[in-house]
Amino acid sequence: MTDIVDELQWRGLIALSTDEDALRKAFADGPVTFYCGFDPTAPSLHLGNLVQILTMRRIQQAGHRPLGLVGGATGLIGDPKPNAERTLNAPEVVAGWVERLRAQIERFLDFEGPYAATMVNNLDWTSGLSAIDFLRDVGKYFRVNKMIAKEAVSRRLNSDAGISYTEFSYQILQGMDFLELYRRHGCVLQTGGSDQWGNLTAGTDLIHRVEPDAAVHALATPLITKADGTKFGKTESGTVWLDAERTTPYAFYQFWLNADDRDVSKFLRIFSFLSREEIEELERLTEERPQARAAQRALAEELTTLVHGAEQCAAVIAASKALFGQGELAELDEATLAAALAELPHARVTGPGAVTDLFAEVGLAPSKSAARRTIKEGGAYVNNVKVTAEDAEVTADELLHGRWLVLRRGKKNLAAIEVAAG
Repeated sequence: MTDIVDELQWRGLIALSTDEDALRKAFADGPVTFYCGFDPTAPSLHLGNLVQILTMRRIQQAGHRPLGLVGGATGLIGDPKPNAERTLNAPEVVAGWVERLRAQIERFLDFEGPYAATMVNNLDWTSGLSAIDFLRDVGKYFRVNKMIAKEAVSRRLNSDAGISYTEFSYQILQGMDFLELYRRHGCVLQTGGSDQWGNLTAGTDLIHRVEPDAAVHALATPLITKADGTKFGKTESGTVWLDAERTTPYAFYQFWLNADDRDVSKFLRIFSFLSREEIEELERLTEERPQARAAQRALAEELTTLVHGAEQCAAVIAASKALFGQGELAELDEATLAAALAELPHARVTGPGAVTDLFAEVGLAPSKSAARRTIKEGGAYVNNVKVTAEDAEVTADELLHGRWLVLRRGKKNLAAIEVAAG
């Protein structure tokens, strides 16, 4: 057992809570049964969701029981977006996404022992509920003036898009989830992001109206921000997903490895399970020798292992080293190599040819004559082999997995060539 409130505070994971002192006492008297909900609005969870999943994991490790809710019902409706109505997905699509998200969440929680996790689906208690029963048994406890005051709703009401009754009712459904889990599992805490605060408190308010003596709580984590002002969890190629088919393990690893020095301490606290002493040591190293990127490497390795497994993480690290001449490119498996090269500037050509042509084609040199100068100065490499002849040509035998070449100018400037089949 640890004081989980102090731990979450130190890690910067508490933005809002209904009553922190009461919650601290509930944890101390525990175990506490708590839940966090995830709506299937896509076939994979992303880094924003990972904040919630890892917060659940921390609370479970402190001796409390998590309920992982995947919203088969709320996913059919959609939480109000700040500026536009959601497109409703077909029920069979949502059902498929429920199973995919459930499998992703299950990897992070422990389903054995005294604090075993349980997965739940809110479609179980809504699918048989009639509209009349919903309005009489649940809707009567909600006050429209309070519902309108919720930030997500008020923003939409004041926009040109307005808000449909469907999305307006979302907070009632989420409030009902908390009530049902309180009744079925003795759940007394809901966690979520601070942007969900209105929906979190909809649940505590509903329970207090239905069960006046109930002691229930809500806890919200902060919105994760980046020092450079760009949105967390996004790259130039888009959202960073937990699904390896949507964001490769290599790209996932690189996201953390490229973290800004100004952000890496915060990311270590929020996402890693390293101890305070280990994190403080990495913070010291970042301050003293930022060029070593020790904190970023520790973060990238831990998170890639957590999300994709130790074997994939090892393959990614091997690829990262091999690209810069610290390992054998030919020993990388095809999928890992392809993922690594996808992150580099690249060009597609019909066949191997003159090195000068390839360097110019992919943009490692502004012209063929500039490429020749690079070779003459000893700074041109193909598959980590230094090119010494200005008229050197690449043969088909040198293609990695029959398709790729890795070009390098100097120590750090990389690019990829893909040779088209046939």
